Amino acid sequence: MIIRKVAPEDRDAMTAILNEVIAIGGTTAYQKPIESSHFDRFIAPEDDRTFLHVAEADGAIVGFQWMSPDKDGMGTIATFARPGTMQRGIGSALFEQTLKRCREVGYTLLDATIRADNTGGLAYYSKMGFEDHSVTRAVPLSDGTPVDRVHKRMHLR
Repeated sequence: MIIRKVAPEDRDAMTAILNEVIAIGGTTAYQKPIESSHFDRFIAPEDDRTFLHVAEADGAIVGFQWMSPDKDGMGTIATFARPGTMQRGIGSALFEQTLKRCREVGYTLLDATIRADNTGGLAYYSKMGFEDHSVTRAVPLSDGTPVDRVHKRMHLR
């Protein structure tokens, strides 16, 4: 598996992965399909603190992870893997490179916001070293179903 910086030609594969995750439901806050332009800010970022790495195996994108600063400069992370490829070390390999880059660009605090019903996502970020910070209660899905959001944080030293 190769972990590398995103390239323009990765748009379609990332869009397909994220839309498949959205269609399955239950693991992402995204509820409606996204367009490939969603990734433009990572492919041509306005700052060095916004970036995206892809995981490539056998010439195909199998996952990706992005980082972007929030209004307070904290890094907000999101991770996606092609359904059916979980538990293959994709997330760990991506995070190794993301963490290295986070340190290079000066992040000191990272935040992952995960749906409370996404047990795999909660376990992944805990395994990577994130700690529970807070919970936003009963965030409504598009159908009105309330789902808590768990905020996990990692302090970089």
